[in-house]
Amino acid sequence: MYAVILTGGKQYRVKEGDVLSVEKLEAEAGHRVQFDKVLLVEDGENILIGTPFLPSAMVRAEVVENYKGDKVLIFKKKRTKQFRRTRGHRQLLTRIKVERVFPDTTTASPEELRVEPPAPRPAAAAPKKVQAPAPRAAKPKPAPKPAKPKAPEKTAAKKKETRPPAKAPAKAKRAGKE
Repeated sequence: MYAVILTGGKQYRVKEGDVLSVEKLEAEAGHRVQFDKVLLVEDGENILIGTPFLPSAMVRAEVVENYKGDKVLIFKKKRTKQFRRTRGHRQLLTRIKVERVFPDTTTASPEELRVEPPAPRPAAAAPKKVQAPAPRAAKPKPAPKPAKPKAPEKTAAKKKETRPPAKAPAKAKRAGKE
């Protein structure tokens, strides 16, 4: 007997005893989960096909573990543009073991259909208040640096001597050449 179930946007062909990886489910390891979205059930000579789902079919499985899948690298490149981007991604997955396929839940006993609810999560503790760091003591300001003594001023006579002679305007030079 096998069934085709829908979970995480993907379809899986399962039979009793199968262990498979599906998109992450909100259940801890050891808990049971049930899949109500059953598309098809084959039980020997009968094949039941849903439109789109079978209303009374169900698959029960046990969560083995929650884990991360292999890393997938995404590399983008535009040649001659000096553009390259590399990103990595690891998908969250759940490994499940199929316990039982129920083609018709109306004929099964309530004990068989019972699925344990997941254990309640512990209440989140209130966030600890972070104390502000103690104010730092103000650093003593350094003493002002003594002013540099100014260089002695040059007299007007010395300034004239150090200056090069003034150049004649460009127009005068051209006029003299003609």
